[in-house]
Amino acid sequence: MSKQTILGRVTQLAKANINALLDQAEDPQRMLDQLIRDYTNNISEAEQAVATTIGNLRMLEADHKEDVEAASEWGGKALAASRKADELRAAGSAGDADKFDNLAKVALGRQIQSEKEAAVAEPTIAAQTSVVEKLKSGLDSMRNKLTELQAKRDELVARAKTAQAQNTMMDAVKNIDVMDPTSDLNRFEEKVRREEAMALGKQELAASSLDAQFEALDDLGKSLEVESRLAALKQKRAA
Repeated sequence: MSKQTILGRVTQLAKANINALLDQAEDPQRMLDQLIRDYTNNISEAEQAVATTIGNLRMLEADHKEDVEAASEWGGKALAASRKADELRAAGSAGDADKFDNLAKVALGRQIQSEKEAAVAEPTIAAQTSVVEKLKSGLDSMRNKLTELQAKRDELVARAKTAQAQNTMMDAVKNIDVMDPTSDLNRFEEKVRREEAMALGKQELAASSLDAQFEALDDLGKSLEVESRLAALKQKRAA
């Protein structure tokens, strides 16, 4: 996996808009669970890739450090050989002086080679350092995004449970309204009232029946009195 691929992937994941993804989801909770799993896996993969990139950078830095130290060391050797050649030449040993001058030249050549290698590595190290910093920043963003995802998931689950409880309560209230026990009491009360009315009707009917009987007795009494008086009149006339 190349540095650009790693960096592009980390940057894309870090910039993911959670709310936009949720708006498009049919089942936000399930999507959040999947996102959390994907993010966790992606973070793990990115961490390994970034660790590899950092390891490569540290190797480059170590090689650069060795080249810088080697250049300094070869420079010191060249200086020591040159001084020795000057001392020998001053002492009249031109042949030995030339040998040390040649050693100085060899050391200087090694110094130049080490300096070149160090110089060549420096732009690569600078670029790698920039990439590593961006990768670290991207990983931090991904970790923050994962925390945000987990918080969103917990919030959504809590809201779903609350909504479910509210719906259950409202359904219960609705059922109470539909099957109102007071309606049964009202029907029973109405039945009692009808029974009471019937009893009153029977009482009134019974009372009217007694009145009719008494009226019949009164009529019978009047008829008997009339018959009695008629008989008395006839007896009186006969006498």
